[in-house]
Amino acid sequence: MGGYFEVHVAGSVRLVPLTADALTIGRAPGNEVTIDSNLVSRLHALVERFPAGWSIRDLGSTNGTFVNGFPLRPAQTLRDGDRVEIGPARLVFHSPEGHGGTRTVGVEPPPPPPVLTPREQEVVTVLCRPYVVGGTPFPEPPSVRAVAAALHITESAVKKHLSRLYDKFGLTGNDDRRRSRLAAEAVRRGAAGSP
Repeated sequence: MGGYFEVHVAGSVRLVPLTADALTIGRAPGNEVTIDSNLVSRLHALVERFPAGWSIRDLGSTNGTFVNGFPLRPAQTLRDGDRVEIGPARLVFHSPEGHGGTRTVGVEPPPPPPVLTPREQEVVTVLCRPYVVGGTPFPEPPSVRAVAAALHITESAVKKHLSRLYDKFGLTGNDDRRRSRLAAEAVRRGAAGSP
């Protein structure tokens, strides 16, 4: 299930294909859609692929996200032709199937986070810090070494905690982006902790 955004900013138009399962929109470099405006938060909104289609969620931005002229609360399924307004930008969603999901206003909320031990929660909190604290480069989570240094534990201990966290969050595979996927899933499910 593909699709793309037609991004209109200051008289220019560009197409952004939806090739991954998630796309971030914000002012900071590193977002898939970067909008250079003070009206846009560093990490403003997240577009995600679900089995039923694509949804968009505001990530606590200062000025909000609007879909078809209405404020986005908290997430919404996108359908072909929906207009997303973020600061000075207008993004038009296009789905090759002619739809982007059902015509319901919301999407199923994410499942609650799994039960974590206190140390696992500390690891998740440090791992998610770049995603929830402004001014931190996005989207790369800290390395195993950086997490170990922040928590004053060994890298081996961090790796063991990460292995258990991957299992608890249902992240299979052994790809290079697994820490990023874990951080994104922890943020999505409300397990990021306080910065």
